[in-house]
Amino acid sequence: MERAVDAPLKRTPLFTRHRAAAARMTAFAGWELPVVYSGISAEHLAVRTRAGLFDLSHLGKIEIAGGDSFDAMQQLTCTDLSLLRPGRVQYSALLTSGGTFLDDVLIFALAARHFLVVVNAANIERDHAWISERLSAFGDAVAVNVSARYALLALQGPASDEVLQTLTGIELGGLKPRSFSHGEVAAVRATVSRTGYTGEDGFELLVPPQSADRVWQAILDAGRSVGVVPVGLGARNTLRLEAALRCYGHDIDEETTPLEAGMEWMVGWAKDGFSGKTALIRQRSEGVQKKLVAFEMMEPGIARAGHRMLVDGAVMGTVTSGTRTPFLKKAIGMGYVSAARAVTTFEIAIRRRLVRARVVPMPFYRRPAQPRS
Repeated sequence: MERAVDAPLKRTPLFTRHRAAAARMTAFAGWELPVVYSGISAEHLAVRTRAGLFDLSHLGKIEIAGGDSFDAMQQLTCTDLSLLRPGRVQYSALLTSGGTFLDDVLIFALAARHFLVVVNAANIERDHAWISERLSAFGDAVAVNVSARYALLALQGPASDEVLQTLTGIELGGLKPRSFSHGEVAAVRATVSRTGYTGEDGFELLVPPQSADRVWQAILDAGRSVGVVPVGLGARNTLRLEAALRCYGHDIDEETTPLEAGMEWMVGWAKDGFSGKTALIRQRSEGVQKKLVAFEMMEPGIARAGHRMLVDGAVMGTVTSGTRTPFLKKAIGMGYVSAARAVTTFEIAIRRRLVRARVVPMPFYRRPAQPRS
């Protein structure tokens, strides 16, 4: 019998740049990606206090267009796309018929009937197939996997605006959160959105793969005087957790619904039927069986995904995300607990020890309000 051979890991257009910067690489969702450069804590703090540059080119991009594409997208996503105008971005989700997360996505309205959907790297092929199958019920709508057409960079942190503005003619001050504009960055055509996954203000840039290195280096050069650094997956995870942003595959998945994840706000209840709506209406009426809570440790110990959460010795839930954050200097996490029992404190099983934790409000970190000019 022939032994199966694992497919080689894919690499982003910036792989050589990461290696030259002595980044420690790791396998993630079929890709070889930088997990850390100078250190997770240093990179995390750079984003919170200055700015950091991320390579997110592994994320999937699916374009959906056609005369019936709006109607199709209304049925395929749980948010209300009638609120989405060209030039705007909406955080949304593809849901199963049971109302659980197939994936969480960003939707760019390129035109009234033309959308770009950014999906998680591990779900690219599945999401494309799922979308394409459902589009077949519509007369004029098609989905194309255009992931290879774009590299995706993110500049995040309080200095992002001033650094990026030196490289582009786009008026970044007029770019509202979750909006985008087309223009040039470092003389490279780009789509620049005011979006991110760190809890900080910042931008994400879609650029041609062959020009990604030029833009990457231009941003680092422009930001050198204020301390902009490259940032890996490690700090991206600690940053998003401080901001209590859910991570697909950990905090949300095909076993959890928006209501259970504390994300009911994303559901377009008033729009016509969409995938999962019937199940969500029933769940809203009957109540959820579990709910996602945020917690901080009351004793030394770091909770990790998979650790058991206990009350009076009985398991009441499981940690989905956990770390000690460099900025807050606290051990924090999230996990699902039984909704039937009001819990304010509990214990987490960490290496054969039971360590006390308490429920706290989300998010753990909220960026300071910017002073008005």
